[in-house]
Amino acid sequence: MKTKKLKKDKYNVITLGCSKNVVDSENLITQLRGNAFDVVHDSEKADANIIIVNTCGFIDLAKEESVNTILEYAEVKKQGKIDKLYVTGCLSQRYKDDLERDIPEVDAYFGTMELPALLAKLNADYKHDLIGERVTTTPQHFAYLKISEGCNRTCSFCAIPLMRGKHISQPIEKLVKEAKNLARMGVKELILIAQELTYYGLDLYKKRALSELLEALNDVEGIEWIRLHYAYPSKFPVEVFDTMARLPKVCKYLDIPLQHIDNQVLARMHRQITREETIELIRVAREKVPNIALRTTMLVGFPGETEAEFETLCRFIEEMRFERVGVFQYSHEEGTSAFLLEDDVPPAVKEARAARLMAIQEDISFEKNEAKIGQTLKVLFDRKEGAYFVGRTEFDSPEVDNEVLVKARKSYVRIGDYAQVKITNVEAFDLYGTVIQ
Repeated sequence: MKTKKLKKDKYNVITLGCSKNVVDSENLITQLRGNAFDVVHDSEKADANIIIVNTCGFIDLAKEESVNTILEYAEVKKQGKIDKLYVTGCLSQRYKDDLERDIPEVDAYFGTMELPALLAKLNADYKHDLIGERVTTTPQHFAYLKISEGCNRTCSFCAIPLMRGKHISQPIEKLVKEAKNLARMGVKELILIAQELTYYGLDLYKKRALSELLEALNDVEGIEWIRLHYAYPSKFPVEVFDTMARLPKVCKYLDIPLQHIDNQVLARMHRQITREETIELIRVAREKVPNIALRTTMLVGFPGETEAEFETLCRFIEEMRFERVGVFQYSHEEGTSAFLLEDDVPPAVKEARAARLMAIQEDISFEKNEAKIGQTLKVLFDRKEGAYFVGRTEFDSPEVDNEVLVKARKSYVRIGDYAQVKITNVEAFDLYGTVIQ
């Protein structure tokens, strides 16, 4: 009697959106591999028969990308090229009922906090002994460390609390254990992420405990850089700047999204901070950490934003001369309090304002980079691209900030290693140099 040979299932986890989604996908992959599943991440090969899409639902463009990706794989499933399609993440959390109705080809939808349910659906055990350990999908030498989940802020434009829930901090000892595991895997740079870093510890320790966490992580052997992302400016714990200045492993870098500076716009955004308080915070940061690189993001086209209010923002960017600036155009999100306001800034105006703000920042970035010509900087190399090795200084985060390029035919460096690089030429967002032997 002939027996049918069964081919083992292969899973492909597709990650869309931010670094927090990356960590969620890494935890999912870790659990699946712990159950002896064959799993790949963002594979372009068409050899997986089960697809899991981890979606983003932050703004219109992200939602559109997520929906298009689901539709793409739904079509592949209809053609019989894959067996199962599952969807998880922020979009699924927020629009599950609509998605189930509109894209029924998906076998099941799961929200942001439903990892155990997703694993159960796949007949996989949730292995508690794997908590604190995870596969990384980033280059081996850096990893994201998610120190908390959710957000208690009430910014009028933001849908994240609808998708991620209330703020929940991870205990310091758990994060230190995870950092040690990552260091044993070869990770040299930890990028601390959360919806809101500076709220860390209030729920567990009844005080803001980011400085205490940094002290503990600074002692982890093998970790050389610790980078801070997504710090809320209101009621910022200024002792963090003292900690940053004192601890050698904490990068002199802070990602602090300000969103706007006009007091009327800040009030409509429910940002709980004024222009005057913001400027004082920046002054304190630069006083306590003189060489700090400040990265911020701004939101243009918020309901009611006038030309005068936008001009106030432009002048602020010119005066503050941030090292890094990103710009988003306002997206009218149902469920947020700003959704009750009229989305009255036309799309073309939003686009023009974003372009102007970035043009201002481009000039500032070029001038700041020009000042680095002749300097020798410590660079961590991320990859080889074309004719160049590409790396970053402690003042730059992966994918969003400036990069340092070294010609491969003139210098050899190993990916994941540090090297001293003398800067010889610059552009607005890139630096070129030679390795100092």
